[in-house]
Amino acid sequence: MKRKAIPKSPVWAALAASAALLAGGCGGADSGGRAQAEAAPPRAGQMLDPGETAQRLVKMRAQALGGDQQGLQQNLQELNRDFNRSIKLADPSKRVDRENARIAARGVKGVRSVVWIDGENLFAIVDRNADRSYGTVDAICRQLEPLGDTLGVVVNLQSGAARNGDELEILSRNCQLPPGERAMLQPNRQVDALPPQVRAQHRANADAALRAERAGERAESDRIIEANTPEM
Repeated sequence: MKRKAIPKSPVWAALAASAALLAGGCGGADSGGRAQAEAAPPRAGQMLDPGETAQRLVKMRAQALGGDQQGLQQNLQELNRDFNRSIKLADPSKRVDRENARIAARGVKGVRSVVWIDGENLFAIVDRNADRSYGTVDAICRQLEPLGDTLGVVVNLQSGAARNGDELEILSRNCQLPPGERAMLQPNRQVDALPPQVRAQHRANADAALRAERAGERAESDRIIEANTPEM
């Protein structure tokens, strides 16, 4: 007896493609794991998606009418969590454990030593100037994610190989926010010994002094050349 041929429809094609992807999933597990490890940490401060919020509210109404208290409670908690993230409010019940965080951050490549300045500011010294980067901040924050809400953590990096004032400058950023921003109720602590404005002014003064010195040297050279050039 002949077996029935499987109809060639878009649905069957999609299922076949999915099966092929699953079959190849094992072979690409390592590359997928590396991509996940390099993924950027979650970002707070984003507005709630109107469509998703509306769908969730409709679902919550149905759960309330149907008596699904457990599902309703879960959706309420998720909505509250997403709202708090949108207004950059860290979850006080999920504070990152300081000692475990210090050990985790110490395991990031290029990090030499780690200490807590206070309950929110993590200070790390890196081996090379190139490691004093937002990429290293992201790598530390990814290590802290399983330990609590990283919106309550600011990572501060300083190079252990610095040779001048500019290289000694500390790079600071909240784990889930752009540079310069802080979570709600989180003080913007000045960790650097010299504020950026003072450092910029010193650099501008040094550049101006160097330009004046070079101009003086050129003028002196011109005077010497003129004095030693015989008149025609």
